[in-house]
Amino acid sequence: MYRIVDGGIGWLARAVALVGGAVLLALVIMVCVSITGRALIPLGLKPVAGDVELLEMGMAFAIFAFLPYCQYVRGHARVDLFQAAFGSVGNRLLDLVADLAMAVVAVVVAWRLWLGMMDKKSYFETTFILQIEIWQAYALAMIGASTFVLVSLFCVWRSIKALSGGGA
Repeated sequence: MYRIVDGGIGWLARAVALVGGAVLLALVIMVCVSITGRALIPLGLKPVAGDVELLEMGMAFAIFAFLPYCQYVRGHARVDLFQAAFGSVGNRLLDLVADLAMAVVAVVVAWRLWLGMMDKKSYFETTFILQIEIWQAYALAMIGASTFVLVSLFCVWRSIKALSGGGA
């Protein structure tokens, strides 16, 4: 069962990160087009309307989309100053503590993002230029945040399994 869940969680983390990468690439293209449009206004070109709004929303999604994969591959920054002194059991215990802490952070971030989204939705707040309802950007970020929670909880399971001698 562990292998099936591991494969599914790994696939989900990679898929969300790839979508985040595609969004990031689209944002780069949009910014280039917008800057070119600003530079060539005398020739009749224009910048992309609402480019800053789209960039803010897209970046928020991309950042949250990359968090699950980073957690899955243990890519977050860590200090390995005392790693050699702890031995393998101590290091596995340290991995468990770090994964538990990250799971708590992921749950709190997702919870607060959810509450923020509900707040924006209840006030019908929109962006200034494009008039996009802001809660929709929060909803996109929630895709990454909820995936981050799932992956973080799986990583806790993975660390418990490794600590108990089951490998991982």
